[in-house]
Amino acid sequence: MTLQSLSRIHAISPYQPGKPITQLARELGMPVENIVKLASNENPLGASPKARAAAEAALLHAERYPDPHDLTMALAKRHGVAAGQIVLGNGSNDVLDIIARVYLDSGRSSVYSQYTFVVYPLATLSVGAEGIVAPAYNYGHDLDAMLAAIRPDTSVLWIANPNNPTGTFLPADSLRAFLAQVPDHVAVVLDEAYGEYLAPEDSYDAISWLAEFPNLIVCRTFSKIYGLAGFRIGYGVAREQVAELMNRVRQPFNCNNLALAAAEAALSDQEFVERSFILNKQGMRDVTAGFSRLGLEYIPSRGNFVTFRVNDGAAVNQRLLQAGVIVRPLAGYAMPDWSRWLRVTIGTAEENDRFLTALSGALA
Repeated sequence: MTLQSLSRIHAISPYQPGKPITQLARELGMPVENIVKLASNENPLGASPKARAAAEAALLHAERYPDPHDLTMALAKRHGVAAGQIVLGNGSNDVLDIIARVYLDSGRSSVYSQYTFVVYPLATLSVGAEGIVAPAYNYGHDLDAMLAAIRPDTSVLWIANPNNPTGTFLPADSLRAFLAQVPDHVAVVLDEAYGEYLAPEDSYDAISWLAEFPNLIVCRTFSKIYGLAGFRIGYGVAREQVAELMNRVRQPFNCNNLALAAAEAALSDQEFVERSFILNKQGMRDVTAGFSRLGLEYIPSRGNFVTFRVNDGAAVNQRLLQAGVIVRPLAGYAMPDWSRWLRVTIGTAEENDRFLTALSGALA
């Protein structure tokens, strides 16, 4: 490995996940059941019962290498596309990494917004490409600024919609008009990890746009509303020529048997998805109403989380941890006054009450 490549790797800041419950339990000597984790945008209802049953059944065949056929066909049927347009990943992060390995290398660049998902710069830098940060507008994507940031060497443009960690949202008509202006040589990655949380009036079908925009890649995950974060399963949908390139660099057997079975079952459990959606909608109302009562600024969110500002984020976060409540500091996102911003996942009614009570005490 050359000194240049080592320098490139040292320049990458490792991804910092939300603090695990077990880690806080060890640090505080607190029982795991007394801790509420609202840091990683996980589904507070857990996984679909159908998904759990399917994973348990898959254990009977643990000695066999995975066969992704059934999930691939189920996804193709769900989205009305050919099976050859599906790329499975070990979580949608894996799909993002695959895209970077296909389209980016030294001498190329990618464009992403300020205050967006930290994996976009990680994926870009890891393959030796240059990241171009477009200025945000109201903590969300400024599509005009992103268009202006595109250079002749730009190969990928990343958009999270809804955006993480700010929860901002780009309406379908704005996105479609934007796609029509992006040069054909730039792959547009539309990361819809939180798309299932959109209200019906905001929902749109970006996958149906693939026929019109051959440079579009849509990414989805089973980690959020489907509650399968621990299984690590996600997917991308693209034109067949693009998906074929991605599958060339995808690691063999990158999705395990349990994840494949659980995801296929979860996909058919619409009742669970609807319950999760309703719980999140009510929880969002309760949590944001609590912020208003406490006089706290927050960014209106279309996801299953909300970002809010306090006077001293580090101190408030530490007091919440002492109370057994885990939220997410946002130091890694370079937000303005980043030390004042925290993000909280919407939990169950009881978890939300626990958080708001602890927050009130932490602010005192």
